[in-house]
Amino acid sequence: MKKLIYSFLILLFALSHSFAQSKLFKLWYNKPASRWEETLPLGNGRLGMMPDGGINSEHIVLNDITLWSGAPQDANHYEAYKTLPDIRKLILEGKNDEAQNLVNQNFVCTGKGSGGANWGCFQVLGNLDIQYQYEGKEKTPATYKRELLLNDAMATTDYTLNNVHFRREYFTSFSGDVAVIRMTADKPGQINCKLSLSRPERGESQVRSNRIALSGQLDNGIDGKGMEYLALLDPVISGGKINQDGNALEITKANMLTIYLSVKTSYKDHQFRQHAALLLDKAIKQQYAVEKLKHRQAFQQMFKRMDIDLGTGKNSLLSTDKRLELYYKDPESDLQLPALFFQYGRYLSISSTRVGLLPPNLQGLWANQIHTPWNGDYHLDVNVQMNHWPLEVVNLSELNLPLVELVGNLVPNGQRTAKAYYKADGWIAHVITNIWGFTEPGESASWGVANAGSGWLCNNLWDHYAFSKDINYLKKIYPVIKGSAQFYSSVLVKDPKTGWMMTSPSVSPENSFYLPNGKTANVTMGPTIDNQIVRELFTNVIEAAKKLGKDETLQKLLQHQLSLLPPAGRISKDGRIMEWIEDYKETDPQHRHISHLYGVYPASLITVDGTPDLAEASKKTLNVRGDDGPSWSIAYKLLFWARLRDGNRAFKLFRALLKPTHRTDINYGAGGGLYDNLLSAGPPFQIDGNFGATAGIAEMLIQSHEGYINLLPAIPDAWKKYGSVKGLKARGNYTVNLSWKDGVVTQYQVFSASASPVKVKVNGKMINVVSSKKTG
Repeated sequence: MKKLIYSFLILLFALSHSFAQSKLFKLWYNKPASRWEETLPLGNGRLGMMPDGGINSEHIVLNDITLWSGAPQDANHYEAYKTLPDIRKLILEGKNDEAQNLVNQNFVCTGKGSGGANWGCFQVLGNLDIQYQYEGKEKTPATYKRELLLNDAMATTDYTLNNVHFRREYFTSFSGDVAVIRMTADKPGQINCKLSLSRPERGESQVRSNRIALSGQLDNGIDGKGMEYLALLDPVISGGKINQDGNALEITKANMLTIYLSVKTSYKDHQFRQHAALLLDKAIKQQYAVEKLKHRQAFQQMFKRMDIDLGTGKNSLLSTDKRLELYYKDPESDLQLPALFFQYGRYLSISSTRVGLLPPNLQGLWANQIHTPWNGDYHLDVNVQMNHWPLEVVNLSELNLPLVELVGNLVPNGQRTAKAYYKADGWIAHVITNIWGFTEPGESASWGVANAGSGWLCNNLWDHYAFSKDINYLKKIYPVIKGSAQFYSSVLVKDPKTGWMMTSPSVSPENSFYLPNGKTANVTMGPTIDNQIVRELFTNVIEAAKKLGKDETLQKLLQHQLSLLPPAGRISKDGRIMEWIEDYKETDPQHRHISHLYGVYPASLITVDGTPDLAEASKKTLNVRGDDGPSWSIAYKLLFWARLRDGNRAFKLFRALLKPTHRTDINYGAGGGLYDNLLSAGPPFQIDGNFGATAGIAEMLIQSHEGYINLLPAIPDAWKKYGSVKGLKARGNYTVNLSWKDGVVTQYQVFSASASPVKVKVNGKMINVVSSKKTG
């Protein structure tokens, strides 16, 4: 009976796999990776694995999204609020440089901040190294191919050497929560290899009963006793032998080898060692074909919600690295590549986060270093927000929930920070945070005192409600967004020249300006981004309070303060959106941040229809800023142009983003691009460029921020010939399918949980339709 069930499952998997081939999205290469930035990212929201597909030796980088050094700390300067009146006074007197000096002295975090071991960083878990041996004289394979099958969340390596065909399959199971590698050959006794686990520091590898254990404890910056971890590797063979060789295991003359790897950390898990062993034992008992099938089904439950077709092209059958190289030269030669990149972004989202765990950090969950760039942390002045921008519209709504949990956990620390620095109500988080709940200002006034972080996070939280209309979710986040609004409400100060109420001190993220005396400063009052965030946040909290029947007094206060805020955008004498409350000259006109256009995206305070003058001023701002920058900045500009309905300009940015690069240096200026494995480069690797561009493609095809669903609002000429998308989401919990030809929508469908009226703009005409009720 078991054999019958097993055969049925194999047949079912083969049939379903065959069906999926017609819609297959994949990356493939005809040679092993020569650097980490060419390896293939696998992940199940917790475990990460990046194999290089080597022939004689293979290096596989391993990650766990919860593996962080550092520990909770209190870096609040509890006397900082005493300096606040003097800082504000200097700013009002136009002595911003002196105010900035005072901030650096008394209004930043104590200690080393993000530069210290106590703050910590996201770290690589370790490495699985495999040394291969072959029978025969040939050293170079006759054929070679490695692939990342997005539909299956699986990588493969296939090659023929000495007339033997070898195949490897790799996946991080969405079902069994372990990493799995299966090796086969088409002739018996051909699998010969040595397996070892290692870590650059704080790792010890041991072999016990044919099982490799890698364990250690990271530095917490206090007593060295930080987070612990355990990785267990167990090889299962058919035929052949397993022998211990020091801290490695040697496999000889096996017909088949399956490697199971289980990892657990002590993050919120005091029994992580037992849990790692339980997961491993359970996976080994499961038949491989069954494990693979369950993994694929669990992954596709999310991945298959959407499909996209933007056309074909003569280069679509080439290897991915060659396609990328040629696409940059001639984008019309490969209309499938943007669709592949879009689905790759969705794949990376599903693979790098999981409900109940952590949101993707600056590198998603994939890192190959002990000290990751910028600590691999959560930057709150665009980056972590950008990581989540595509999730609602590309039908992966629940993947916003890990960020919701992270933000909720910031509130208690943020309340202490609000009191310490501002004597304020509510809670505040500034520019950077980690899994330990850091909310203090950063260690330098030039960037660390930005007020925008917590309010910007509330935009992401609100977006999930705007798309889902989940009233229970709104009840959950209401205390968080209310607390943020209470902070801004209690810290606003009056500008005697204009009468406007503004934040002070603050900065426009990471940018600086010239003062009339020729000196430069970052610190000011009421940078445009703060004014926009406060306006949006107050409006959302008022709406939420009314919906929930709460806090009438707070509603009235926020409504009154809304009338006293500066406008959402002000136009400078040269026709651009002003970045600061004064029309300062910026020190870097091509600065990577464009924070004063927050009102264009992700907010909807500046729109083509509602505020045409501000929309035109936003275009002038973008033209001066230029189109280059790190990949995340290029992606943000792409989004701005899509919101401003200039599809061809948005497409120009998309093409710039897909520029091939191998650079890995720390870059703050021009650069960007994609690595051969389509991960975005700052450089170095930052995943926000992938996610921002994915959101940008969706924004070119559908928009819903102005109270109606707008179909193809910014479709570029390159995609007009024909195309279709299924499963896009719009605000109000609508699902949209559409097809087009020659830039004209030919078919569309709008679905919702129950039939309801909705406005849809189709081919420039506003139509009132009734959505169809979802079935199934």
